[in-house]
Amino acid sequence: MENTPEFSHYSVLLGESVDGLNIKPDGIYVDCTLGGGGHSEAIASRLTGGGKLIAIDQDSAAIAASKVRLAPYADRIEFVRDNFKNVGEVLERLGIQKIDGAVIDLGVSSYQLDTPERGFSYMHDAPLDMRMNPDAALSAYEVVNTYSEAELKKIIFEYSEERFAGRIAAKICAAREAKPVKTTFELVDIIRSAVPAKAREAGSHPAKRAFQAIRIEVNSELSIIEPTLNSLIYALGAGGRLSVITFHSLEDRIVKQTFAENSKGCTCPKDFPVCVCGKKPKIKLITHKPILPSEKELSENSRSHSAKLRVAEKL
Repeated sequence: MENTPEFSHYSVLLGESVDGLNIKPDGIYVDCTLGGGGHSEAIASRLTGGGKLIAIDQDSAAIAASKVRLAPYADRIEFVRDNFKNVGEVLERLGIQKIDGAVIDLGVSSYQLDTPERGFSYMHDAPLDMRMNPDAALSAYEVVNTYSEAELKKIIFEYSEERFAGRIAAKICAAREAKPVKTTFELVDIIRSAVPAKAREAGSHPAKRAFQAIRIEVNSELSIIEPTLNSLIYALGAGGRLSVITFHSLEDRIVKQTFAENSKGCTCPKDFPVCVCGKKPKIKLITHKPILPSEKELSENSRSHSAKLRVAEKL
């Protein structure tokens, strides 16, 4: 049996994101992205007054491993296998009307990246997959082999700002005419052939951006952020906190804009004598600029480099 990495990873901005929640020992909290269980462990360890943690993940392997890791806190954790976009329905099913805080870590877990057969990484040869939920219908294989050239170009450019998106899309479509693209290394070779030699020599791995874009498409990673944040803001009680960790500019932009929209009050024109829109801010920003990893964390975990944390509080 092939050895796979233990389902755990360095929880990025762990202390900062959990401290940002201002945890009450008897509060109700949600970890929307259980993953390796680092954030859940830090939250659960502070729930010493009858508090409750709802730990959500769409990956059954994450839940199975975290149940072992979090066994000392089993009395205060409810594990839920679901996509965090359904957090509103999850809370409704559990009969929870208001929560005191929530954390979302939008990064892919190290376990998923480092388990070759999951097909996330351009560093391991494996079947093209990239599904965070292994039972989901859409995989990287379908994206690469059935999307039109125009669709491939669009997602590769928009989701990774890859300047050679057009060339990569054209090469993928030409290659699959002969036979389907089945593995990560087949895709890497196609991408490498599309990227000019000078660009390959400079900077990061030539497949990094395109792989990111395909993974985002497979898991609908960007489209679910705003509605999820709005659901959580609605679910928060007064004074409740929301900590969100992002890993690239597209995610961070959505979080920043959603927080800004929810922290705005009256939108009437300035020359109106009185407010007629009735709009009141729902949250206040705790972090006006994102919190970045410390030098210590950066030295310990290279995957922290692009991480940003934003925190908001319900009014």
